[in-house]
Amino acid sequence: MKKIEAVIKPFKIEEVKDALAEAGITGMTVSEVKGYGRQAGHTELYRGAEYVVDFIPKIKIEVVVNEKDLDMVVEKIVSAARTGKIGDGKIFVTDIEKVIRIRTGEEDEEAI
Repeated sequence: MKKIEAVIKPFKIEEVKDALAEAGITGMTVSEVKGYGRQAGHTELYRGAEYVVDFIPKIKIEVVVNEKDLDMVVEKIVSAARTGKIGDGKIFVTDIEKVIRIRTGEEDEEAI
């Protein structure tokens, strides 16, 4: 099993959610996060004063999938989240050793 963590622009969450639902993904965790990469940050004006916004609002999506579905799910996320502009985000893929559904005790692929 693999865990996919995708950090994307906030306005792309509905498109990504719809693409994953279309792909048969039945669950995900979504968090509001802040961060920066090459995009760095930007300067804004507030009441005539200039200040630097170091951390940019993003959305982090976490999904656990069977290894056979990994490439398809990653491609769905990339297609739905891409704007072609700086700050589109990143996808991280890690191994998952064990999954347990608390309610039923199901384990691993049955628990996804």
